Amino acid sequence: MSDLNARIEAMHKGDIRVAWAFVLGLWFAIIFVALATWNLAPNGTARVLLLIAGAVILLFNTAAILAMLRHYREDRDFMYGLDIKFLDEARAARR
Repeated sequence: MSDLNARIEAMHKGDIRVAWAFVLGLWFAIIFVALATWNLAPNGTARVLLLIAGAVILLFNTAAILAMLRHYREDRDFMYGLDIKFLDEARAARR
């Protein structure tokens, strides 16, 4: 059973790393787009609206990923246990 727990923990940590990589990638992408298109906005009001819209996107997407990670932590054993079971069965069927 300890092997199963170690495998679950490894899969969970990997998913956490990937989720945070997506969050960082989103932040960098939004910041890059804001900087690259700053001079394309027709006036200051448009720039403020675009900055607010970008901030809302960042806020909601970051919150959604944090909620997803919380859910993964709560149901970790069930979700990853099923994944491991099916992965092991698929590996055994290929042999």
